[in-house]
Amino acid sequence: MGLPVPAPIDDGDRERVAELLQRACGEGRLTLEEFSVRVGAVWAAETDADLARVAEGLPAQPIVGSSDTVDQILTVFSSTTRRGRWRFRDRTVRANTVFGSTELDLRAVLTSSDVIEITGRTIFGELTVIVPEGVEVDLTGTNAFSSREMRLAPVPRVPGTPEVRIHVTSWFASVTVVSRPPEITR
Repeated sequence: MGLPVPAPIDDGDRERVAELLQRACGEGRLTLEEFSVRVGAVWAAETDADLARVAEGLPAQPIVGSSDTVDQILTVFSSTTRRGRWRFRDRTVRANTVFGSTELDLRAVLTSSDVIEITGRTIFGELTVIVPEGVEVDLTGTNAFSSREMRLAPVPRVPGTPEVRIHVTSWFASVTVVSRPPEITR
């Protein structure tokens, strides 16, 4: 007589846990990177116990420092870096760079949106956007006398992660989008 075989889980169970994680991300209890790692585990789960492990340990309250809200970034003759826990005021952030450098690291951004939009202009400067691996990115906009590069890891999209849409006009500039593996382990 062997051990009982656990019943397989269905997509409805996975979707409920993914929605729980998305709400936690929107409330500031998970970063986009933490959300990506956990939601990837949701879709890889084979049993109820696997799903329970993915959802365990969610902070009950927003993490300290997670209330820094941004809707516009202006960089002129300088450099700006956004890292760590931060949140978009809504789903769009405007990033304008003139004779400077702007780096936006979205791995720890807090959002409950299905789409993250970055719009703006880069003139005689550079814009770098860092996303977690497995996030889909769409890069569009006018590109004159500039370079535009997408360096995304060849991994499948993690279901449930937001799409990142970047629409930037660039003149004599460099626009780079790069994915990096998670720094957290779970």
